[in-house]
Amino acid sequence: MAYDGKLMRLALQRFEADKQQREARFQAQRETVFRRQPRLKEVDAELRATMSRIISSALRYGTDPAPAVEVLREENLRLQAEKRELLRQMGLPQDFLEEKPACALCGDTGYQGARVCRCLRSYYAQEQQKELSRMLDLGNQSFDTFSLDWYADRFDTGNGMSPREHMETVYEVCAEFAHSFGKRPQNLLLFGAPGLGKTHLSAAIAREVSKDGWSVVYDTASHVFTQFENQKYGRDSGGEAAAHVERVLTCDLLILDDLGTEAGGPVVSSALYQIVNTRLMEKRSTIISTNMMPGEIAQRYSPQTASRIEGEYALLPFFGEDIRKLKKGTKPF
Repeated sequence: MAYDGKLMRLALQRFEADKQQREARFQAQRETVFRRQPRLKEVDAELRATMSRIISSALRYGTDPAPAVEVLREENLRLQAEKRELLRQMGLPQDFLEEKPACALCGDTGYQGARVCRCLRSYYAQEQQKELSRMLDLGNQSFDTFSLDWYADRFDTGNGMSPREHMETVYEVCAEFAHSFGKRPQNLLLFGAPGLGKTHLSAAIAREVSKDGWSVVYDTASHVFTQFENQKYGRDSGGEAAAHVERVLTCDLLILDDLGTEAGGPVVSSALYQIVNTRLMEKRSTIISTNMMPGEIAQRYSPQTASRIEGEYALLPFFGEDIRKLKKGTKPF
C-alpha cells in the first residue's frame, strides 16, 4: 500500500493532536480524583518512586540486590492494595488511574513494526477523502446514487442492446473494481460522449477505494501533463511539480480524467506513455476517462500507448443521451 507523503503528514498531525487531547483529558480526570481523595495522589507518587528504587537496586553493582528488592516489592504490593481500596471506596474501577491507549494494536504509536496501523490508516483515509472532495462531489456521486433510470431502455440496433442494459453492465464492472481493489491490479478505460456518467462512476470508485486507506489521485489530464512539463523544463517552484509527478506514478489508484482535452505535443505523448507503462510495470491500477474513442488515442498520442491501453485495460464504452441535459429538461426514461 502506497501513501501520499503530504496526506500522511496531515494524518499524523491530527493523530498526534487527538492523542494529546486524550492525554490531557486523562490527566484532568486524575487531578479531579486526587482532589477528592488526596491520599490517592500520595500513594500514586509513592508507587512510582518505589518502582524506580526497585530498578536501581536490581542494577546496583557490588552488592546482592535481592534482599532490598524483596523489601521494596512488599512495599509496592502494600501500596497497590491501599490504592485499590481507596478507589473502591470512591466507587471507581481498580484501573481508573491507569492510562490506556485508544488502540490496543499499536499502543497509540500509529505503527505495528514497519507497518502503518489501522488506526492511523483511518486518519489517512479521512484526509484523502477531504482531498478528493475538492475535485469530486463524493457526497452525491456514489454507487448508491447512480441511477440507471436516466438511460433509455429502448433497444439500440447499433449497439445490440439498450443503453440501460449496457450501463447496468458498466456499473457492475465499476462496482466490482472498487469492492475488490487490492486483490489484483486492474485498469479501466471509460470512454464516450460527455454527460453519460463517467465522472460519477469515477467518483464512486474513488470514494470506495480511498475510504479503505488506499492512496488515490484524481486529477485532470491537463493538470497532470502541465506538472510533467514543468518538471521537464525546470519550471518546478519548490519541487511541487516533482512531488505531483511522483504521486501520479506511485499512488495505488490513479484516475486520469478528461484525457484529450489538454494541449497536445510530444511532451504530453511521452508523459502519457510514461504514466501508462510505469504503472503497468509496477502493477498499480489506473482509470482513464475520455471523450475520445480508443482508436483516436493512437492518432493523438502514439500507437504504443494505445496498444498498452487496449491490451491491459478493460474498455468500457458509455452511450445514451446527455444526462445533464435530461436533468434540466425531461424526466428520466
